[in-house]
Amino acid sequence: MAIQHHLSDELLLDYATGALAEGWSIAVASHLALCPACRRRLHVMEAAGGELVADEAVAAGGDDDAWARISARLASSGHAYDTALAPSPAPDRARHASAPVSLPEPLRSYLGGDLADLKWKALGRGAFHIPIPVGDGETMVRLLKIPAGKPVPEHSHGGRELTLVLEGSFIDGDTLYGRGDVEEADADLTHQPVATAGRDCICLAVTDAPLKFRSWLLRLVQPMLGI
Repeated sequence: MAIQHHLSDELLLDYATGALAEGWSIAVASHLALCPACRRRLHVMEAAGGELVADEAVAAGGDDDAWARISARLASSGHAYDTALAPSPAPDRARHASAPVSLPEPLRSYLGGDLADLKWKALGRGAFHIPIPVGDGETMVRLLKIPAGKPVPEHSHGGRELTLVLEGSFIDGDTLYGRGDVEEADADLTHQPVATAGRDCICLAVTDAPLKFRSWLLRLVQPMLGI
């Protein structure tokens, strides 16, 4: 199934300029590894930005040293994107002869392996998660496994949420999200995504504030779950 739901222009531009925190950048870079269309959009943004900066450098007097410094900054901010485009390391054939590579880089490196290598932690009701440590002090990043046909508890958001589908699919309202699709949510959205039947849904979820669950029981245990 082709990717239908892409990164917003705002999010992609922030990534291109190096303005995103680490957690958001992991999700964006992982989507870029799966999505040629968004890689092309990013190339356009970076090229246009480079031309604008070059014009400003020339207008300021053609300072070659200034242009060199700007080029270095652009190269530095594009590091995560370079990682996303790099060929993925070959899987260990002896251990995973029948297991396809499912996790894109850089996510696979953050987790230390592909899906067959992961050790999940129970969330309850058949759901599992793996928290992913980041050092930005701003985002919370985790891998989620939602059982086939089962809903996520209804919730709203204290801030922003970015969800990238890696395996299976889920339905949110009338919209289907499959592998590579991205859903962006904010404090205005209350929803209850449901994993489609037949296959567990595995997603990367990034937030910058705790979720707001409607269930009082979930609110009670939320500090222990860290979501």
